[in-house]
Amino acid sequence: METYPQTRWDLSALLQAPSGEPVERALNDIETRTTNFEAAREKLTPEMDEEEFLDLVKEYEGLNRELRKIGYYAELWFSEDTQNQNALAFKTKIEQLSTQVANRVLFFSLWWKEIDDANAARLMRNAGDYTYFLESERMFKPHTLSESEEQVINLKDVNGMGGLLTVYDMLTNKYVFQLTVNGEEKELTYGELMVYSRHPDPALRAAVYKELYRVYGEDGGVLAQIYASRINDWKSEQVDLRHFKTPIAARNLGNDVPDAAVDTMLEVCKQNATVFQRYFKLKAKWLGLNPMRRSDIYAPLAPVDTDFPWNEGVTLVLDSFEKFSPRLAAEARSVFDAGHVDSEIRPGKRSGAFCASALPELAPFVQINYAGKARDVATLAHELGHAIHARMAREHSALTFHSALPMAETASVFAEMILNERLLRDTNDVLVKRDILARMMDDAYATVMRQAFFAMFEKTAHEAFNNGATADEVRELYWENLKTQFGDALEIQEDFKWEWVVIQHFYHVPFYVYAYSFGQLLTLALYKRYREQGEAFKPNYFKILAYGGSASPQHILKEAEIDITSAAFWQGGFDVISEFIDQLEGLES
Repeated sequence: METYPQTRWDLSALLQAPSGEPVERALNDIETRTTNFEAAREKLTPEMDEEEFLDLVKEYEGLNRELRKIGYYAELWFSEDTQNQNALAFKTKIEQLSTQVANRVLFFSLWWKEIDDANAARLMRNAGDYTYFLESERMFKPHTLSESEEQVINLKDVNGMGGLLTVYDMLTNKYVFQLTVNGEEKELTYGELMVYSRHPDPALRAAVYKELYRVYGEDGGVLAQIYASRINDWKSEQVDLRHFKTPIAARNLGNDVPDAAVDTMLEVCKQNATVFQRYFKLKAKWLGLNPMRRSDIYAPLAPVDTDFPWNEGVTLVLDSFEKFSPRLAAEARSVFDAGHVDSEIRPGKRSGAFCASALPELAPFVQINYAGKARDVATLAHELGHAIHARMAREHSALTFHSALPMAETASVFAEMILNERLLRDTNDVLVKRDILARMMDDAYATVMRQAFFAMFEKTAHEAFNNGATADEVRELYWENLKTQFGDALEIQEDFKWEWVVIQHFYHVPFYVYAYSFGQLLTLALYKRYREQGEAFKPNYFKILAYGGSASPQHILKEAEIDITSAAFWQGGFDVISEFIDQLEGLES
């Protein structure tokens, strides 16, 4: 098994250097492509030749590819160190460039949305892999403004809200947290602090969250105002100008998921809050906590969290993939072989973990703050699952290989399930099995119920801030959300009223979070089929991943005989979760 150093990633596949000749060459290429594309404006008519139209789509993709290279470089370089002024300046410059180019070629998208259905169908009939991209563009026809209005919005986004969100990132990523561990005062980043949220000592876990919300709370008013501005900006554009019925409807259309499907899923999640409340009551008994507090929900059942040095964690994940499918393991290894993993913990580095897939032929880029805990191993499996998804879909164009948000968690969550299955298979120790199953439940809570209630809060917060609510009033609304979520299963500390200002997705991508619940429940259903079908399951699973974003979620899942508008389907995911709880109860301590 290969070994890989724990280091920064190599971004040179995107751009050789952020200055000098490499940048000049990239910018000149983008300018040339943009100018050439602009020249095609006069050729656009509903009756234009099919071949000429498809050549233009290919040119559009080519320009998109070059913008992605330099754009991803800017974002990833900045995420390495959000306090790096050169990276920030470069990111801002490229964002401005991308907006200018988007405005110059905007005419094509607007023309395509406006032509009649008959000619659109004619021009698409031989579009092949571009078909779903072109269909998706036309879905936004009722919500599209004039060219000048769309250009103004693009400029507004990058100079206004985009700049404000960068301020949020810079402010929160430089936070330093103080925590006393074994009598030693530690100065920690966010990622380092949250490692202790899974510590065996309940007092230390409580101290983690108290410190987290103390630091965020000191800027709570500012962070809340940024969020209120984000919400008001979202309503002004999506509801007032584009005439979506609700703020969340704009995200639903972008995900190509019916409003009814999302509403049904969230309602089923709300009805099943008692499933996780049942689990937390059991966990409180096993931990001997009375009461169990919100800070305890990720507490390990085992007295000591096993350390996994970097190479051991990588080997464990890749070996688990290998046992499920050598093909998946090979795709994951390609990310390491390309040097596209940044696993170090550094001051200023973006917190958390993510996978960025820039282009179909490039190995994705994975960032993780690896601290050597079991949770980090699972996170590594999760992010590599995202990378596998992109690798499996690399035969598609740059416009269609990215999966839609609701499908984006399919491979990542399944990768975690593969890892957990291997861990369970490798031990006969009842206490170890119980700890693994409890970790699975903790993850299921974090991905299904927590994210669903986040989405419910977002709907409430958007309505409240749009109606002039104060930060304190929204804190109380979040408090009510927590009480509904947890019921009488545990005690919620007052500190958690500030939790919502910590959630980056609320700011950067409104209503993103329900995609996690969607993906986890979907994956649980797929995992159940895997257990029932064995090897016969794998070809269909690989086919789902290979679709990427070349078809709608409904189309992809319909082929797998899944109806996302059915409450019964979503309930099926909770039935699997209940089975895990039953297994936990059945284990003898």
